Amino acid sequence: MALEKILVVDDDPNICDMLRMCLENEGYSVILSYDGEEAMVKFNALKPDIILLDVMLPTQDGWQVCRDVRKKSNVPIIMITAKGDTFDKVLGLELGADDYIVKPFDTKEVVARIKAIARRVSTAPEENEIKEVRYDKLSVNMTRYELRVDGKVVDTPPKELELLFYLASNPNRVYTRDQLLDEVWGFEYYGDSRTIDVHIKRLREKLEGVSDKWSLKTVWGVGYKFESEEAE
Repeated sequence: MALEKILVVDDDPNICDMLRMCLENEGYSVILSYDGEEAMVKFNALKPDIILLDVMLPTQDGWQVCRDVRKKSNVPIIMITAKGDTFDKVLGLELGADDYIVKPFDTKEVVARIKAIARRVSTAPEENEIKEVRYDKLSVNMTRYELRVDGKVVDTPPKELELLFYLASNPNRVYTRDQLLDEVWGFEYYGDSRTIDVHIKRLREKLEGVSDKWSLKTVWGVGYKFESEEAE
């Protein structure tokens, strides 16, 4: 699958025009939107392959747009924020965004982020290929992007699911935060390692006390691992 159609959502016409020219030069089809409500209308009608989403928007902010999109779709979302504040970055990731970029940004960086996501999407399983790991009372299915805990489907943002799938596919192996950022996000991440900590914390909230046969373990001073008796 190629990422060909990009929805750019920003209330600054200059930024929209700059991104449109840059992305069209790269061969992408670009849809522009200047507020949150219009963004949802265009998302529903035009089905973009990726969204560049500003946080500060009229009518409906980027956080709410991200929430609303995630109720319907796993389409990749890159948040654009004028604030370098860690809270903003973490909140976007918690809401299911795939990445974030802080203004002012270089258009080359935006293109690099999009291409990295495109590489990840292009290596996603085909519809007839089942990509799943199973443990006691746990199933992570990447074909349906579905997490089942004790038989029940648990709503999980795409990045959390991909992180859990990667760790559970490589049980009892310790990964550093930087390794996980590189492997799961699919490129050399520009952000800080707290991204991983946030995702692990939220996964633990979903998996707490489910089984004594496996767990998400912190290896102090190193990183994380999915520890499993079943894999030994």
